[in-house]
Amino acid sequence: MQEEDAQMTHRSATPPNRLRRLAPFALAGLMAAGLAGPVFAHGDVTPQPVDTTGLEKLGETWRDNNPYRGNERAIEIGASAFNQNCARCHGLGAVSGGIAPDLRYLEKGDAGDEWFKERVTNGSIRNGVTYMPKFGEALGQEALWAIRSWLETVHEE
Repeated sequence: MQEEDAQMTHRSATPPNRLRRLAPFALAGLMAAGLAGPVFAHGDVTPQPVDTTGLEKLGETWRDNNPYRGNERAIEIGASAFNQNCARCHGLGAVSGGIAPDLRYLEKGDAGDEWFKERVTNGSIRNGVTYMPKFGEALGQEALWAIRSWLETVHEE
């Protein structure tokens, strides 16, 4: 009987010892998972600078309509700027994977400019959650109108 009790005690002591050895790894995994949310949260984005050399300076007051529409230099800058600042959520080539709107379907011309300007300058916040940060001050209208110029080249109906 004593031998059976000793075996039971030995067996019951083994799982807690294993758990003690695994606990630091489990804790590290939980901490990493908990920190991943803020790091990868939609809208938690650091804007990347855009070199707008070669584009007309537009000043402080935002234009209502895209002054660079059809401008080849603006389209070139816009393609690069989109990849650096927008593709993370809106997808490469503006083909969204479902996280954010597919910008290929943004209306062309002045009507689409109005929506674009509103969204890039004010961002998108719903129920206190940032879905898109404000990019107006961070990138400036030259870079953002260049992005809009490029978006019109990938437009789909």
